[in-house]
Amino acid sequence: MGYRGKVADQVRARELRAAGWTMPDIAAELGVARSSVSLWTRGVAFTPGRRRGRRRGPNALQLRKQAEVEELLAQGREWIGELSEREFLVAGAALYAGEGSKRDGMVVFANSDPRMMAFFATWLRTFFEIDESRLRMKVYLHVGLDLDAAVEFWSAVTDVPKEQFRAPYRAVPDPTIRLTKHVNGCAYLVYCCSRTHRAIMGLSAALLSSVPIPG
Repeated sequence: MGYRGKVADQVRARELRAAGWTMPDIAAELGVARSSVSLWTRGVAFTPGRRRGRRRGPNALQLRKQAEVEELLAQGREWIGELSEREFLVAGAALYAGEGSKRDGMVVFANSDPRMMAFFATWLRTFFEIDESRLRMKVYLHVGLDLDAAVEFWSAVTDVPKEQFRAPYRAVPDPTIRLTKHVNGCAYLVYCCSRTHRAIMGLSAALLSSVPIPG
């Protein structure tokens, strides 16, 4: 549905590089070519020596956990299967009901997960007549991370040209709140159209009212 294959690997590669992993280690971890890692991690700050020695192999508990994760991922793919058009419509409405802006007149969907952003951008274009020139993107990114790389990344994920990105918000890291930072930040997709937003809210309302609230 428009999602571009190795986006998750790109995100993971940049996270590992920022954590001090070497390119050969990242390539081995992800099972990809070193040239791909070099491209994906361009601009990520790297501090040599932060990761020392060989990684210890997983213990029995970790192996059982990984096996269960893989089993349930396969089960999930089997349960979901290929979405019909109606199922895709309902899934997008549910996604927006949980993650989208409810402010009237403006469609706003924000997330740090590229899979969600790609899903929603594809859904929006599939079910609504969108004026591509009016689509806007904004990136929320911590100071010290590569803004150009983040804009390029989210532009590829959403198919919104870089020229349509608004000024970013650069957050100052606060170590008392969290240590982990998404290397590509959080992306906001914005479409100013009252009719489109109201149509989406209508879908969300219909979905949420389809199951009565107990009591």
